[in-house]
Amino acid sequence: MKNLTLLTLAAAIAGTALLAGAAEARERNTTITGANGKSATRQVQRAGGDVQSSSTGPNGKTRSRSVDRSADGTTTATVTGANGQTMTRNASHGGGQVSSSVTGPNGQTATRSVSRTADGTTATVTGPNGQTATRTTTVTP
Repeated sequence: MKNLTLLTLAAAIAGTALLAGAAEARERNTTITGANGKSATRQVQRAGGDVQSSSTGPNGKTRSRSVDRSADGTTTATVTGANGQTMTRNASHGGGQVSSSVTGPNGQTATRSVSRTADGTTATVTGPNGQTATRTTTVTP
């Protein structure tokens, strides 16, 4: 009986591992209807770490977000507002380093860079006007 239980458990774990790849891509659609009869919808698609989503409000205006993640540690996210304006964020990380930039609908860009070592962390932010702020945190043994 004990061997049968272990065999069943092993088969269940193996089956779950085989299905994990197929279950990775997902799509979800949601509609919410208020008491006044107006509704809003949201659609989300996920696959391989990437996310595409859109929301349409009761006024018919749509907002969207697209996130693309790469195996090399880079991510690009683009948000489009109901007015059609976009904002983009690019980020990369690896080896204790993180860097990101955000570009707004007016084309101005701000950046952030973080360096982590065993001794501490240094983060530098540069605004769209070129002004810079740096924060350093040290680790004391």
